Amino acid sequence: MSPLKLSNPGQFYHENKTWGRALEFFKQENSYLKTRLSEVLDTGTDKSFLARAEQFQNKFILKDEYIDELRHDINQQDKALSDQAGNSFDDKLIVRHEKLRKEMEFFEMDFNKLKNDFNKCLSTVQ
Repeated sequence: MSPLKLSNPGQFYHENKTWGRALEFFKQENSYLKTRLSEVLDTGTDKSFLARAEQFQNKFILKDEYIDELRHDINQQDKALSDQAGNSFDDKLIVRHEKLRKEMEFFEMDFNKLKNDFNKCLSTVQ
């Protein structure tokens, strides 16, 4: 593959840092949602809510795992960017960056949907 000279390679670095901060926020938000779920369960909710609560708990656990995977991928991309600093970036690096961008967009959208669904569910329980 032929190397590609980017007009602003610093944008890739900036995006990686932005994604890292966003993932840290989502990790904290996910922790808050799990705590909130625990608090609701501690108040003695009805048995019909238990199945939904378990589903949400499983989804929160999966989100934590996905956050860790994304963080790992972003760190690898950071390393690859550093290794090629000052040089032209190869097509593989750019394709991986575009893939990460799409994964982050999907994750943000999916996480927000989960959070909204959870909040709606809690509003009907309490």
